[in-house]
Amino acid sequence: MATVRESLRRRLVGLASLRAVSTSSMGTFPKQVKIVEVGPRDGLQNEKNIVPTPVKIKLIDMLSEAGLPVIEATSFVSPKWVPQMSDNADVLKGIQKFPGINYPVLTPNFKGFQAAVAKKMYSMGCYEISLGDTIGVGTPGIMKDMLSAVMHEVPVAALAVHCHDTYGQALANTLVALQMGVSVVDSSVAGLGGCPYAQGASGNLATEDLVYMLAGLGIHTGVNLQKLLEAGTFICQALNRKTSSKVAQATCKL
Repeated sequence: MATVRESLRRRLVGLASLRAVSTSSMGTFPKQVKIVEVGPRDGLQNEKNIVPTPVKIKLIDMLSEAGLPVIEATSFVSPKWVPQMSDNADVLKGIQKFPGINYPVLTPNFKGFQAAVAKKMYSMGCYEISLGDTIGVGTPGIMKDMLSAVMHEVPVAALAVHCHDTYGQALANTLVALQMGVSVVDSSVAGLGGCPYAQGASGNLATEDLVYMLAGLGIHTGVNLQKLLEAGTFICQALNRKTSSKVAQATCKL
């Protein structure tokens, strides 16, 4: 593991030294990007087998230790339709609340909102609009056109992107969004997830791959890549599946 860590460090240093050359013709990038980690909710809700509550709690705690600023912890939906999220209250009660980290939940209807509500949530306004390609068919050109249209109506500071990787375009689409000034990006550890309403739609943009790219661009995230990789390894072992993260796959071969 020490060898892997040192190899990653050397690679990131090398990428940083090439930053001026690699970004000179690519437009202006944000200096900092907020990553919204959706793996514990969007990623696990599509698993066929019920993921034990302690596994979910440990995953969220490991993601917190990695420095993810926002971790979507669970959702308050009908257990009839999304049985994976039936332990929502236990998950929220069991996780460690790290200072400076937000743990939002999905409440797709008023009944779910009532189940999750607190005084703090009542005071929250709609301050961020996440534009999602949940079936992963978009391309960089489509992303550019879509954002250009939306930015005529909504300031870019209020926009986020949520890209799936069905056609392998998630990272490229996200890069275009960054070039256009978007500084909030959804992603999922190990590329977990999919779309329950779209047959064949694969998982989200892998957080590991996003962090690696942003580090190479010199964009600050506050995320520890090594700890993030460990969180990805943990959940993949728990689910008995291979990671979808290219960075994680490459790291295992070092």
